[in-house]
Amino acid sequence: MKKNIDGVEIELTDAEISQREADEAAWAASANDRLADKHRVNRNNLLAASDWTQANDSPLAAEKKVEWASYRTALRNLPTSEGWPDVTFPTEPS
Repeated sequence: MKKNIDGVEIELTDAEISQREADEAAWAASANDRLADKHRVNRNNLLAASDWTQANDSPLAAEKKVEWASYRTALRNLPTSEGWPDVTFPTEPS
């Protein structure tokens, strides 16, 4: 492996190679954590955007409120789903 310093390619030392490999392994190992964080942000945004569906003065019919409540429960339960964070988000009611 080589590194480029001021346009000159220089061989990496064994210590630099070991450090680079450790850094790459750590990055790969944290992939699930990064995906989980991304999914939590998305889930929280979807929950916030659908808060209105559960308000007492919501214009939705009772059966639609139930559909939205079920959807919101599925969103809240995502982090405890099998396979988290590699999950499929529930479909928003129409």
